[in-house]
Order: sequence, then C-alpha cells, then structure tokens
Amino acid sequence: MLFNSIDFAVFLPIVFFLYWFVTNKHLKLQNLLIVLASYFFYGWWDWRFLSLIVFSTLVDYTVGLALKKEEVKVKRKILLWISIVVNLGFLGFFKYYNFFLDNFVSAFSFFGYEISGTALQIILPVGISFYTFQTLSYTIDVYRQKLNPTKDIIAFAAFVSFFPQLVAGPIERASNLLPQFYKRRTFDYSKATDGLRQIIWGLFKKMVIADNCATYANEIFNNSADYNGSTLLMGAVFFTFQIYGDFSGYSDIAIGTSRLFGFNLKQNFAFPYFSRDIAEFWRRWHISLSTWFRDYLYIPLGGSRGSKLMKVRNTFIIFVVSGFWHGANWTFIIWGALNALYFLPLLLRNKNRVHLEVIAATKSLPTFREGFNMFLTFGLTVLAWVFFRAENIEHAISYLTNMFTASVFSLPEILPLDVMALVLILLIVEWVGRRQLYALEGLQNVKSRIAHFSILFVIVIVILLFMSNTEQEFIYFQF
Repeated sequence: MLFNSIDFAVFLPIVFFLYWFVTNKHLKLQNLLIVLASYFFYGWWDWRFLSLIVFSTLVDYTVGLALKKEEVKVKRKILLWISIVVNLGFLGFFKYYNFFLDNFVSAFSFFGYEISGTALQIILPVGISFYTFQTLSYTIDVYRQKLNPTKDIIAFAAFVSFFPQLVAGPIERASNLLPQFYKRRTFDYSKATDGLRQIIWGLFKKMVIADNCATYANEIFNNSADYNGSTLLMGAVFFTFQIYGDFSGYSDIAIGTSRLFGFNLKQNFAFPYFSRDIAEFWRRWHISLSTWFRDYLYIPLGGSRGSKLMKVRNTFIIFVVSGFWHGANWTFIIWGALNALYFLPLLLRNKNRVHLEVIAATKSLPTFREGFNMFLTFGLTVLAWVFFRAENIEHAISYLTNMFTASVFSLPEILPLDVMALVLILLIVEWVGRRQLYALEGLQNVKSRIAHFSILFVIVIVILLFMSNTEQEFIYFQF
C-alpha cells in the first residue's frame, strides 16, 4: 500500500478513528490494532511475506527473553548468532542469492572453468532491509545489556511492524520506539496538526518533486547515448532531486503519520544538499541507516581508533557495506566506495567533524566559502548518484564519459522550466526551514491562522496540479 495512493487515503482515517475512538481506553487493544493494521498494510502488497515478519518477530522476541536469563558468555553469543543468522539469512536469500550465484559462476569462467548455476525467480519482499535491521538492533542491544528485553509480545510485534515506517524506514531503535508502546497515548491536537503538516510536505516532495523529476531522469538515463553532455548533466541533477524528494518525502510522511498516533520517530533527513563536505552530508542523509552502521559495524571494528590504515579500512568497509545494503548490483558497491574516497581526505586530516551545525546558522545566507563548499559537495554527490541510478557499471562509465565532453557547455536538449521552478521552490522553502526538523515545522509559529492555512492550502493545490496521473512507487521499496 503506497502512501500516495487512494487505498492509503481510505486506510489511514479508518485506523485513526478506531485507534482514538474505539480502542483509546485500552493500551493493549491500541497496540493490537497497530499490529493488525500493520499486517494488513503490508499484506496489501503480498500477504505471503507476512510470514517472514511474524517469524522474525517471534525469533527475536524469544532470543531477547533467553538472553535475559542466560549468563554464560558462550551461550549468549550462540543466542545472538541465532538472531543474526535467521535475519541476515532471510535478507541474503531474497536479496542477494542470484547476485552471488552469478558472480560465482563468472569467477570460475574467468579462470577457464565452466560451471552452471540455477538462478531463482525470487520476489524481493518490500521493506525487508528495513525491518531486518530494526529487529536486529533490538537483539544486539539486549545482548550488550543496553536494553531490557520485553515480555509484551504485542508491543514487540507492533514495534517490528509499525506500518508508518515498516517498508522504508526510518530504521528505529528499540530504545526509542519500543518504550512508546508501553505508555498510554492521549490525543494531542498540536502533535497531530504538526504531523499533518509534515505529511503534506512529504507528499509535495514525493508527488511534485520526485515524480516530475523522475519523468526526465528516466528519459535521459534510459536513452543516454542519444543526448549531449549538458542534457546528461541535467539527467543526473534530476535524479539527484528525484531520490531526495522520494526518500525524504517518504520519511516525512512516515514521521508525520506516526505523530497522528502519538509516536515520535527520529529525524531521517536533515537537509543534506546544504552540506559543506561529504562527512556532513552523511550525517544528514538517511540518518537512521548511517547511525545504524556506525553503532553496529563501524565502532565494533574499531571506529576511528588505531592506525591510519585501520581508519581507512573501517571507512571503506562501512561505505561499501552501506552501498551493498541498497541492492545486489556492483553499481551500489561502486557508489559506496566512491563516497568512501570522498570521505577519506577529511578523515585523514581530522576534518570529518568540522561542520556539526547547520549552514549559516545565525545568518540568512552562507558566506562565499560556505556556498562554494556546498556547491562542490553537491557536485560530488551528483556524480556518485550516476552509479546509483545506472543499470550497470558499463552504463555508468558510458554516461559519465559522454557527459564530460565539450557538449556539456552547450544548451541541454531537455529543459523543463516548470520542473526546474518547482525544484527551486523546494530549495527556497527548505533553506528557510533548515534549522527545523522539517521545512514546514516553523509554520506552527505563524500566529495568523488564515496565513497558516493559506500556505498549506497553496501547497495542497500545487500537489493536485502537478501530481502524476498514475501512482508512482517509492524508490526505496526495492531496497
């Protein structure tokens, strides 16, 4: 079920009504409603894969309780590895089986040995990468004794399957989200209206920015050999805003929907295209995934401690694994490695934690140096996104080779001024709201109710005017 669908527009008010007007006096019933609604929401896509969520939930719930009782170190590690093998086993099979098989066969062929392997027609379960990491973090935190395991199976099932963020994040930590299922929720009008504002802004980013940019990004990438360098550059920029509008838009809708039900999710995007270096970009892009890899992979490997060689190794591991997390394609691995190369000079010069505050925090505009750094970082990001979007490595190299020709200085063959104007509006609104958790959060400080609702009304009208005629899936559903 898509957030930008008629189905969800019907589903959400029904669940909202049942939640606040039927089950509101019973916490267990509220949580059970969330579980049932979440399973219905996920099963709307393909009910067969509900068994994966249920099985993963039961495994990690049981392992968590067993870890609480077990004190023998070896047995605790065995329990932890049961959770890791089950969760990553499912993820590996559904997402990476054919990738590893194809590369295994190709490796033998390279050395002159011909072997055969049977590829499987595997359907990738929507959101498996997200809920797998979410439930894994619970088991790891219980193992590290940073979190007490829950005995409430309904609350735990609701945590794992919570429908607003089930299929594309944010990847919530149990320490933040799970305790919220233990406490009685009361309807908060200000929180609900704030959630609606964030939903509206998320829909704008998805349906107006992402979907319109996708039309031209797809046309240019799919026919890249037919266009000049400046058009290819435009295609890369369009995809850059497509993926941002698509994914950050989903996060806004998920966080806003959660607030309608009295829950607070972590911020997942913090205006990443205003970053002044690549380290700042990765602190602001897909924050829930970046911090997950930091806490459960980078730091256990040694983090930034040790020799420079170890720092380089750990940096490449975390970026390459992050790229591979996105999909079973060498393009994602190259994308991750390229970002690691961007990051290394900052790490080796201890400059990776320079820009911790928002750009131009106390000013309206950035300095010339800040603006230059922001433009340079954006440009490097655009180049990396080419590998992310390309069908394969050959396509990416061909795309970049054709882009960096003299024709890059000619006029683009595709120049949709209306879409460019919409992107400019996005940038202006987000620049004004960059100090907030999301761009429209500052509207709550507008004292005039007429002005407040007029702005929201205009945004809704723009969505209706520029939305696509067909429902467009979110890019990260495939991950």
